[in-house]
Amino acid sequence: MTKLYLNTDGGARGNPGPAATGVVATDAKGKVVKTTSRYLGEATNNQAEYLALIDGLKVAIKLKPSELVVKLDSELIVKQLSGEYRVRDAHLQPLFAEVQKLIGKLTKVNFQHVRRELNKPADQLVNQVLDARQR
Repeated sequence: MTKLYLNTDGGARGNPGPAATGVVATDAKGKVVKTTSRYLGEATNNQAEYLALIDGLKVAIKLKPSELVVKLDSELIVKQLSGEYRVRDAHLQPLFAEVQKLIGKLTKVNFQHVRRELNKPADQLVNQVLDARQR
């Protein structure tokens, strides 16, 4: 596979609260090649965002793209990954370390912050998981 696009999102209802992840992988033409989501239990929004990114990176590693573009609506995580912000939260540090380890298994990775409305497919997966748990 050449270029892969990954939209990841994590969310919690309450902070912390019931949380879930959503990942949508698309090819260069915008065709969905893989989606995944899961219920996390109790987590913060930032923990859920990191766990969604980890899930997405694991998907990408299996697909072996020559280039990966990751789109997240979490400005905090994008800035932490770029080195602009330090990871101070003790709960996020091991998640950040896991992301770094996974990035090392990929050829080229680019992280982009996108507005929430441009991350709808991943956000919808998060909400579907959380809605199903509330029934």
